[in-house]
Amino acid sequence: MSRQSPVALAPLLAAVLWGGMYIVSKWGFDAIPPVTLAFLRVALGAATLLGVVRVVYPSREFSRQDWTGFGFLGVWVAVTMVTQFIGTDLTTASEGALITVLTPIFTLVFGVIILDEALTRRNIAGMGLAVCGTGLVLAGQYELASIGLGSLFGVLLLVVASAGWAAYTVWGKPLIRRYSALETATYSTVLAVPLIGLLVPIELAVSDVALSTIPVTLSVVAAVVYLGVLSTAVAWYCWYKGLEELDAGTVAVYFFAQPVVGAALGALLLGESVGPEFVAGGVLLAVGIYLVSTARTE
Repeated sequence: MSRQSPVALAPLLAAVLWGGMYIVSKWGFDAIPPVTLAFLRVALGAATLLGVVRVVYPSREFSRQDWTGFGFLGVWVAVTMVTQFIGTDLTTASEGALITVLTPIFTLVFGVIILDEALTRRNIAGMGLAVCGTGLVLAGQYELASIGLGSLFGVLLLVVASAGWAAYTVWGKPLIRRYSALETATYSTVLAVPLIGLLVPIELAVSDVALSTIPVTLSVVAAVVYLGVLSTAVAWYCWYKGLEELDAGTVAVYFFAQPVVGAALGALLLGESVGPEFVAGGVLLAVGIYLVSTARTE
C-alpha cells in the first residue's frame, strides 16, 4: 500500500460523514419511525448512486452470478440498516456508541477468515490502541452509567448490525476488485431498497403511525437528505473505494474515527464540552490508525 495514495483517505472521509450523523440527530429526525427512516435513507442513497453510475458506466453488463453477488450484499445492507435503526431506537446513546466499536473488530476477523488476509502483530496492536482510544472518547462524551438501561433486544440488534456491516464490507471486496467501488455500492444499495420497503407498512401498522402525521419540516428534510446523500451515497462509495486497494482489516480501523468526529462536531457546533479523555483518546486512535494503515509498507 502506498501511503501517498488518495484512496487511503476515502474510508476516513466515510467515517467523518458518519460522525456527522450525531449532529443530524439533533435536528429532529427522530420524528420518523426507525424502519421508515432507514428506507428513506437507503432509497435516496440508491437514487443518488444510480444517477452517477449511469453517467460513469452507461453500458455495463453483468452476469447472473454478479447480480446474485449484488443481491447478497443488498441483503446485508437491509439487515444492517433495519437492525441499526431499530436497535438505536431501543437503546441508550452510550450503549449504541460502545457497540459500534464491534464493527471494525468484526471486519478484521471476517477479513482474516473469509479473505485470508494477514493478521500481524502490528495490526492487532493498532486495532487495540484504536479500541482504547475510542473508549476514552466515549467515556468523556456519554454517561456510561446509563449502560444497561436500554433494551437487551436493542443491544442484540446493534450487535447484528455491526456484524452485518462487517459482512457487507468483506463480501463486497471481490465484486469491487472485479468491477468498481461505485458499481458495487450502487447495485447492492438499489437491491436493498425493496427489501427494506417491505417492512415499512408493517412498522406503520404496528406503531399506528400514518405517513401523513410525519412532520415535513426543514430540519426533518435536511436530516433525510444528509442521511441519504452524504452518509449513504457518498460515504458508502468512499468506504468501498478504500477496498479497491486496501485490505478489509486496514479499511476497518478508519471506522473508529466516527465517534471522535461526532464528539468534535458536537463541541464545535452544539457547544458541548470535551475533556482530557477526548484528547488522550484521539491521540491513541491516531496512533492505532497509523499502525494499521502502514502495516503493509514494512
